[in-house]
Amino acid sequence: MAAKETMRVTWRLLFTVVAMFIFAVFIMPPIYDVFCEITGLNGKTGDQYQAISAEVDKSRKVKVQFLATNNESMPWQFKPMQSEIYVHPGEEVEVKYFATNPTAENMVAQAVPSVIPFKAAEYFHKTECFCFNNQPLKAGESTEMALRFIVDIGVAKSVNTITLSYTLFDITAAATQQSIAQN
Repeated sequence: MAAKETMRVTWRLLFTVVAMFIFAVFIMPPIYDVFCEITGLNGKTGDQYQAISAEVDKSRKVKVQFLATNNESMPWQFKPMQSEIYVHPGEEVEVKYFATNPTAENMVAQAVPSVIPFKAAEYFHKTECFCFNNQPLKAGESTEMALRFIVDIGVAKSVNTITLSYTLFDITAAATQQSIAQN
């Protein structure tokens, strides 16, 4: 009788682990995106921005700071090539981030951005960003990843500093599953 009970508990635990994984990888990110969109919390920036106007406010500058962190399961080296720059609102600027895959395995990463102060997120427009796509790197490979952005001229005059933070996640397993499903 004890063996049957142990087997039943083992199956329940295995099912719970699989359900938690599915929730964390496939269900939670869309829910989180909707929550951030509705509340404006977490300083999530929008998708790719198409610049319409070339109006630049040369009368002021905004400091933009760049941060990079890795999710706890991501072994890559990941950093901005500049820690901060000053930009005129309305001016399109390009900066680069650097990533190295020091492992012996090919991996795929995804960067998730966040902007602080939260009220500046709607005025921070990315026209090109490595965060729009998965970033595959072969074992031992390094790359420079471009980010082009505009701080909108409508940003509040009280905003003197904007911090853009990226967290890099290992999505190798999910990317592999998606690739298999497409074939």
